[in-house]
Amino acid sequence: MTSAPVVARTRAELAATRGADGGRLGVVMTMGALHAGHAALIREARRSCDRVLVTIFLNPLQFGPSEDLARYPRTFDADLELCTSEGVDLVFAPGPDVVYPDGDPGVRVAAGRLGEVLEGRSRPGHFDGVLTVVAKLLHLTRPAAAYFGQKDAQQLLIIRRMVRDLDFGVDVVAVPTVREADGLAMSSRNLYLTALDREVALTLVRSLRAGGAAASEGASAVRRAARDVLVAEPLVLVDYLVLVHPESLEDVPEWYRGPALLAVAARVGTTRLIDNALLTVGQAVAAGPAGPPA
Repeated sequence: MTSAPVVARTRAELAATRGADGGRLGVVMTMGALHAGHAALIREARRSCDRVLVTIFLNPLQFGPSEDLARYPRTFDADLELCTSEGVDLVFAPGPDVVYPDGDPGVRVAAGRLGEVLEGRSRPGHFDGVLTVVAKLLHLTRPAAAYFGQKDAQQLLIIRRMVRDLDFGVDVVAVPTVREADGLAMSSRNLYLTALDREVALTLVRSLRAGGAAASEGASAVRRAARDVLVAEPLVLVDYLVLVHPESLEDVPEWYRGPALLAVAARVGTTRLIDNALLTVGQAVAAGPAGPPA
């Protein structure tokens, strides 16, 4: 029987247990409401590290004024069960007073231009809040590697840039998006979807697949194919649909050939969802979100 992980809630408890037994430490940072996508991150950390630490912290800094922090699901008992079943060694579950002992931090990490586009344009200040808490948690946990999902492609890119630009000395490992049986990208926000919402939400997946299927025909064809699927579903309120370079997040020109990120954000019912697919423009076989045929 797998033993439950040690749970640390204070900095002192974390410091007392973090270095136990030594070896390569991998960290998976979460806001709780853990699901199979988080389990995939933990398994990848487990595969390449001697010990695995999961942080569970609902970070208030990354919620905007119009976003309901109080609504975010809190499922700590179930989260601990998942961590136990996946062989996690240590869970760090601090409160805001532990992470931000002086209250709202006066100094934050700024995401810069990469944090002002796409999700950053829709959620001003969001990535500054993400980077600030990730930086703090990296300092507190001091891992050799940190694991993040490809589903949050912009977040992954910005964290990688912070780690490189500010010399954090930690490996940032990307883990492919995990999808539910119907193809919907795993997300804690899926809990908000009604049965009808879920059917409508699959439009995002179909849009990405359509764009990926058109990759060999060029950037215009990718954008057109993906857009046609979205506009055919009036219950999807599209925030953005873009085809951008995966490192700069700048729109790729029509003549472009090479790797690209097709990303979409939309509101379905009361829930805002994001998804993306990495593909190669100008290549006969394009990558797309895995899952059953649409």
